[in-house]
Amino acid sequence: MSTDTETRRLVLATGEGSVGRCREFAREVLIRWGWTPTAEGERGEVARDVLLIVSELVTNAAAYAEGPVELRLTRSALGLRVEVADCNPELPVLRRGGDTARPGGHGLRVVDLLSWSWGSRAGAHGKSVWSEIAAPPADLSCPR
Repeated sequence: MSTDTETRRLVLATGEGSVGRCREFAREVLIRWGWTPTAEGERGEVARDVLLIVSELVTNAAAYAEGPVELRLTRSALGLRVEVADCNPELPVLRRGGDTARPGGHGLRVVDLLSWSWGSRAGAHGKSVWSEIAAPPADLSCPR
């Protein structure tokens, strides 16, 4: 990612209600950054993908750790990085195959499909799971 970046963080005291809080925080940040989820076309699609990635990563932290402790959104000219930290040091594994008709267990597959890159890293007090998404195309419409 470019060195010209801006980061917004949401620190969470409890995992309760974390998916909704993180989605709302991400939605507000995306709107401030011009990645409006309600926009039509590619810009809106990319923003909605970001919200889905936030939901999946936060849900995984809630399901497999004791909930997320931080959501971090970092933007650059190239794109956006979504990062969710939790207190469980066990790194996630993308499951291949399996029964796709059964609910559950598909969150990282969704993240993998929507991201240009994703991964995880162990930290001193748990781990972070991150996803990088390419920036939406610039709005080339003429001003009215």
